[in-house]
Amino acid sequence: MSSKIQKTIARQQAKVEEGQFYEAHQQLRVIAARYIKANDFDNAVDLLSSGASMLLKAGQGSSGGDLCMNLMEVYNKAELKPDVTSKARLLGLLRSFPPGEPTRKRFAGEIVGWSSKLGEYPAGDPELHHVLGQLYAEDGDVYDAERHLTLGTSDSPSLFASLEYDWYASDEPSTAPLYAARAIFPYLLVGNVRAANKVHLLFTSKLSTNNPGLAVQEVSSASSDLRVYPSLPLLNFLGLLLLAVQRGSSDLFKQLKSHYASNIKEVGTWDEAMAQIGEMYFGIKIPSQSNPLFDMMGSLLMGGGGGGAQKKPAKNLQAPAPAPALD
Repeated sequence: MSSKIQKTIARQQAKVEEGQFYEAHQQLRVIAARYIKANDFDNAVDLLSSGASMLLKAGQGSSGGDLCMNLMEVYNKAELKPDVTSKARLLGLLRSFPPGEPTRKRFAGEIVGWSSKLGEYPAGDPELHHVLGQLYAEDGDVYDAERHLTLGTSDSPSLFASLEYDWYASDEPSTAPLYAARAIFPYLLVGNVRAANKVHLLFTSKLSTNNPGLAVQEVSSASSDLRVYPSLPLLNFLGLLLLAVQRGSSDLFKQLKSHYASNIKEVGTWDEAMAQIGEMYFGIKIPSQSNPLFDMMGSLLMGGGGGGAQKKPAKNLQAPAPAPALD
């Protein structure tokens, strides 16, 4: 950061400490506009990021958020790539927002859009998705957390499994498969089989550890091991589905659908996801539509109106928007 920018920030910091938040915000915008007009993007970025951080830490979420949005305009105009420095700056600002500030969600959307446009991942940078998922999980905003964790890093499945298990823990014991599926299906639908298996392993391990009275049978073969839960048939189905996906066995997939047909029908919302999985992994064609994967996944995980963890999925198992495999 140049000495000139440092002096500017120091002057505005004095105003903030005096409670002159509006004046500081407006002057930062005006000065940043001059740098942007001169295509001096480095100084514009330093000024806006420092000013936004200063206002956010002072509890001025709206003013700080406005500078964050201004910062994203500069990122896009300067065509900054999502590297370690550019991402760290944004993640620091995301964590500085006061609780409940609505501008943060808009800022998060701009960040993902920028990383998608100028980075190597069409669905947005996985590291950014992971941190956003973590932040939304901490806020109890489960639906947004789920969408971002689906597109996150190799660390995301652990957080995703914990998120769903903690949510499940306050519900009826029989609903365990419904919560596990909220992570397993999205990962399968974006092609991340490894993450789907990791979630299944972590979720069932937590289930067994925290419910010592739950009947469990260990079934082993030369190629695989599987936990069977006599009282939770759909949890068994999920485990066998993952096994079928790994083996690429369409016959096993068809047998599973037939054997568990009544259980799946009782859930009522798995059919479309199962059809897509059948086509993706087993070559079982589904009727041609305008864009079935996009239509299905775009509406899924939004069934609770975007509510927090206190709201139950009510057996509404759905999945987020499509993305490439982030295995």
